[in-house]
Amino acid sequence: MIYTVTFNPALDYVVWMEQFQPGQINRTQQEAVLYGGKGINVSTVLQNLGVDNVALGFLAGFTGRALEDGLHANGIRTDFIWLPEGLTRINVKIKGNSETEINGQGPVIGPAALNALQDKLDRMAAGDILVISGSVPAALSHDVYEQILARLEDRGIQFVVDTTRDLLCSSLPYHPFLIKPNNLELGEIFGQTPTTDTEIRHCAAKLQEQGARNVLVSMAGDGSLLMDETGGCYRLGVPQGTVRNSVGAGDSMVAGFLAGWLETGDYAYAQRLGAAAGSATAFTDGLATKEQIMALIQTF
Repeated sequence: MIYTVTFNPALDYVVWMEQFQPGQINRTQQEAVLYGGKGINVSTVLQNLGVDNVALGFLAGFTGRALEDGLHANGIRTDFIWLPEGLTRINVKIKGNSETEINGQGPVIGPAALNALQDKLDRMAAGDILVISGSVPAALSHDVYEQILARLEDRGIQFVVDTTRDLLCSSLPYHPFLIKPNNLELGEIFGQTPTTDTEIRHCAAKLQEQGARNVLVSMAGDGSLLMDETGGCYRLGVPQGTVRNSVGAGDSMVAGFLAGWLETGDYAYAQRLGAAAGSATAFTDGLATKEQIMALIQTF
């Protein structure tokens, strides 16, 4: 079973307008409410690809209820922890002449709630996959990822980590099955953003030396590069299409990679399905459907 953890889920209120003008009354042309958070995005695309999974994390208030109801309506299994105070955040995504985001803070996660999450994770079994992604809310310790991985170490659980800089680096001693930095995040880690394939391979190899098993580097319009645990290195470009949405493309890539690997055990195919999923999300206003993903994989 795959489990995803989202510390700070959100209702994403997405509005489209011809042009966003600060300081004035703006009227929308189109609106949508999406169920957001990096782990939730992974769960959604996995479900779209027919891969069973469970979304975990923290919810609060009427916004949390709306988010959970929406996920259930989409067929996604959940096992959230409910917080006694606060509200699950609402993020406003404005799509006009450019993309503008206003992200809420979210509720406070106390020690009791974090212990409840640990108790749920303790039920995982050998062969299960745990996806932890995104940033850590300010109320939590900065080493919370490390605490989770240390507690689950040596249980035969596969870890997938998609986060930035120190959070990512602290996970490497626990030999995550997959990490997915982008090239800009590699720059944050190594002090200089790699621009050539040789430089990206060098950075990915360094991360493998530090413990990562498979390193999938996303590079937006320049495609992706995978260095797998068998010594393989695979480079893919991107299919032709118009980018409509930057939210969730990386999460979709993670979901597609996992779905492809579980289906075939082949890392090259997993990268192709991941790249197709990431591109399909980028080319639509929401998260990619299976039909959209499978149409694009034929182009690689």
